[in-house]
Amino acid sequence: MNNFSERMTAKLNPNQVGSLVDAFIASCNDYADRPAFSCLGHTLSFAELESLSARFASYLTDQMGLKTGDRIAIQLPNITQYPIAVWGAWRAGLVVVNTNPMYTFRELIHQFNDSGAVALVVLDSLLETTKELLSDTAIEKVLVTSVVDLVAPEQAYDVTLSEREQGMIGFTEAIERGAESFEGVDLAMSDLAVLQYTGGTTGPSKGAMLSHSNLFCARVLARESVVLSEPGSKEILIAVLPVYHVFGFTQNVIGSVLYGSLSVMIPDPRNVDSIISAMKSYPFTNMAAVNTLLSALMAHPEFENIDFSHITGVVVGGTALVKEIGEEWQQRTNTMLYEGYGLSETCANGSCNTPESHELGTVGPCLKYSEIMLISEEGSTCKRGERGEICIRGPHVMQGYWGRPDATAEVISEDGWFKTGDVGVFNQRGHLKIVDRIKDMVIVSGFNVYPNEVEAVIYGHPNVTECAVIGVPDAATGEAIKLYVVTNDQDLSAEALIKFCRSELAAYKVPRQIVFMDDLPKSPAGKILRRELRELSKS
Repeated sequence: MNNFSERMTAKLNPNQVGSLVDAFIASCNDYADRPAFSCLGHTLSFAELESLSARFASYLTDQMGLKTGDRIAIQLPNITQYPIAVWGAWRAGLVVVNTNPMYTFRELIHQFNDSGAVALVVLDSLLETTKELLSDTAIEKVLVTSVVDLVAPEQAYDVTLSEREQGMIGFTEAIERGAESFEGVDLAMSDLAVLQYTGGTTGPSKGAMLSHSNLFCARVLARESVVLSEPGSKEILIAVLPVYHVFGFTQNVIGSVLYGSLSVMIPDPRNVDSIISAMKSYPFTNMAAVNTLLSALMAHPEFENIDFSHITGVVVGGTALVKEIGEEWQQRTNTMLYEGYGLSETCANGSCNTPESHELGTVGPCLKYSEIMLISEEGSTCKRGERGEICIRGPHVMQGYWGRPDATAEVISEDGWFKTGDVGVFNQRGHLKIVDRIKDMVIVSGFNVYPNEVEAVIYGHPNVTECAVIGVPDAATGEAIKLYVVTNDQDLSAEALIKFCRSELAAYKVPRQIVFMDDLPKSPAGKILRRELRELSKS
């Protein structure tokens, strides 16, 4: 850790909290009787969260034989089992690998093998794919749960005999078999807590190594920078953003627990009816959101019947806020949107607007206890009004990429600056505006899509000779994937290519538009020029 991060960590951690687990146990004791999580009508108190996570940790160590530092993948939607599994895993000294339930076989194989995961918590509806890939991974233990496990215990998932022979056990059975008390393991703030996989413009996706300190400091600096409520107040958050995504994870699995808040978990964010129902049922105080969510909510016929009088603010991230959407939300709800910026590598934190310093169309000033610098292509520091690559330094910046010292060295300097690959500009108020991306990354509904990954899949089609992927504006998802392709088969259809992609890619990565071409624009060295395709797309 560089000197700046050490100084900032010391400021954020004056009482020398041992690890996130110590902070968790203290919070569960302080807020024992408060509700911690609610999902599908079932509510879990902080005392129950502490007890169930202890039992789960006991089972993982005492009966599964998992050891400190082992990786456990968690592949679940927003259900109460998620925080139980995460905090239980940490209490057992394990490293959590957040895994998207929408991932395909190919994507899962890479993430599980790259992380070296030896155990998996998975939703029962995903078991078919799980069974197919087990023999190709190091995973020997699988804990299976259904959405209703805690809502209706009598319907909890019960593994079959053949599944037990494959090393599977029901999630609730594991908890029942765990000891009532668990002493825990010795952990330090510097210990690894999470592998949060984030793609790259070249090569396979990489695991951002987030330590207990990274995550703890990230939540504290965010809390102290954007003060939306009084300390100790009973906050209620609508947890609609996926908690396997770094934004939802830090907000609802960590932040809400450390500050005694209630998170209302929404298992299916595509079901707008369920989100509206939750918003009408709870006097919620804040939530995290993205453009597409705000737009979908405002289009719902019951939107006007929601009581927004308790809201202290809505934090928006994932992609740049569309001005028209932001203005409409604030006008119709009489509440404030606070646009922010962050990445997986910075625990979702970087900058954010605040009640005192608010400017729609920017992502606000740098958060406390951290720094943001813009550098030019020549490496010099940019002045206000000058565009440059956004670099972030602070105690929330990752330790590096798992097993990739080369990739780590490319993005983290010796003095601790993380090069984001994004281009920004500071206005005269010192507010950051995101104006471009150095990387060719496309953001679809708040999810990062990396063209090289999509192209690699498409090149696997026997009739594709050349292809290139770009992002184009889309009213529903912010951006959508557009594919330019050269084929040796005149009968190859767009529908056939889309079907091919769906077998290999999560739905949001599948091209929405396909253009067949005789040739693609290239540089003298033969590199396909995506920038020319972007211009072509605009014409």
